[in-house]
Amino acid sequence: MNPRAQMRRVQPRRTWFDLLSAVQFLTRLRVPTPPYEQDSLARAVKFFPLVGLLIGSGSAALDRALTPHLPALVVALLVVVYMIAITGCLHEDGLADAADGFGGGWDREKVLAIMRDSRIGTYGAVAVVLSVLARVLLIASLPQTHVSAYLLVAPVLSRWTTLPLSFILPPARNSSADQVDGQGARIARLTTSGSLVIGSVLSLVMAIALLRSHALAPVLASLVMTLVTALYYRYRIGGITGDCFGATNQLTEIAVYLCGVWI
Repeated sequence: MNPRAQMRRVQPRRTWFDLLSAVQFLTRLRVPTPPYEQDSLARAVKFFPLVGLLIGSGSAALDRALTPHLPALVVALLVVVYMIAITGCLHEDGLADAADGFGGGWDREKVLAIMRDSRIGTYGAVAVVLSVLARVLLIASLPQTHVSAYLLVAPVLSRWTTLPLSFILPPARNSSADQVDGQGARIARLTTSGSLVIGSVLSLVMAIALLRSHALAPVLASLVMTLVTALYYRYRIGGITGDCFGATNQLTEIAVYLCGVWI
């Protein structure tokens, strides 16, 4: 077979496998398991915003179904519970570990050691409680005409942050003994410029299409949150871990909802 023809046949299949890898990594949804490849997660990051849209679609549908029957705070709580359930507490776990590490560790080695500890500490528990509380209150406070749009855009932009973070930051753990750090850290410095561009364009288009004139503030907030946390991670531990991705994701989602309430 002609090599070019063979490549054209392989490319759509690989793209499909990358999308499945993204869904499988970020959610608890049952999807066909793609063939394992060492760089599959690094290739899949460009579809993280699309998975965010998938998660947000469920949030928006749940909100529309429950709003006529329940108070806004109860609806917001159920929406947040849904988001936690469908992601398997992936990002909350990262936020908790990062809060424990950065809150309790004074030097790089101590921060990384605390992050690896599976037990949750005071900083982590408080961070998760505040994250859940902030999201519930902010979602309940969103203008009713814009709730669905922000429930769609927030998961998109929060998951987009993984692309620039993994593009610019190296893994914080470099020694062979530190390689067992979860799949999230394996994409550090492995995200290509092509994936960054594709994921960023997808995120921007979705944000503008859903929020129109209100898209600027959430997009800027996501950029600022990504830059600030990237600088902080670089300063404290010299790079990034999988927990850091989860922490930035949570902070960015809160920032997007805050933009919706503020405006």
